[in-house]
Amino acid sequence: MEFGIVTFATDDSIRPDDLAVGLEGHGFDYLFLTEHSNIPASRETPYPGGGDLPPEYFHTYDPFVALTVAAAATRTLRVGTGMCLLVQRDPIHTAKSVASLDQLSGGRFVFGVSAGWNVDEMRQHGTDPRTRTKLLGERVRAITQLWSEEVASFDGELVTIAPTTVRPRPAQLPHPPIVLGGMGPTVVDRVLEYADAWAPNPGWPPMPDLPERISELRRRSEELGRGRVPVYLFGMAADPEQIASYEAMGVDVCVFLLETLPRDKSLEALAVMADAAGL
Repeated sequence: MEFGIVTFATDDSIRPDDLAVGLEGHGFDYLFLTEHSNIPASRETPYPGGGDLPPEYFHTYDPFVALTVAAAATRTLRVGTGMCLLVQRDPIHTAKSVASLDQLSGGRFVFGVSAGWNVDEMRQHGTDPRTRTKLLGERVRAITQLWSEEVASFDGELVTIAPTTVRPRPAQLPHPPIVLGGMGPTVVDRVLEYADAWAPNPGWPPMPDLPERISELRRRSEELGRGRVPVYLFGMAADPEQIASYEAMGVDVCVFLLETLPRDKSLEALAVMADAAGL
């Protein structure tokens, strides 16, 4: 089993490079950073955690900039978006950002993507929340097409890109791992359609059907000749009981949620997490 953390990197928290060095020093495998380009003043969408939206949502760094800083300070740590809100991003610019970061990190980028939850935020980016799931799939497929062909195009229902060249290619071939976040009823279908791994965020105790859904994912991926599709358990607590339980279900990567904290407190929390993971 591998281990990582996901956190909101902000102008009030530990710097991404200091955090990355601490993670690599403890033997962690991954650093994932969240994304929120902006927070609309309207609050049509309730915060999934209940209550007011936490302050870190308003101060989050651009993940590609922050992850570049983190990658430059490390040698083995894998860096990734957790999650990139691709339904709010231009696919051509995003293809360029991912490929650039993957090249500059020496092939250490993991492309976590999600459709998101904040309806107000989506609308400010011109996205219809009702079609965000379809839009996410088309944008992922369009981006992988841009990477694969010297002159590429894409013609979908919601995404159209005329023939163009977007270079450099990513360092990882055919592309960095695409990790799809989500727990909806069609998520396994979508992972098998256009992603390389699944990242549920079920909380504790785990969602009742998580073992069955992991088994379904593995069975169907084998039938398609894809082999084992990894499962990243996102946002969990660094608790030995939880780690053992998820490992027994077939989870490959435990991604602990690191609270947004200043440098010294963040490094203290990392030490506790490393101990819980047996690192």
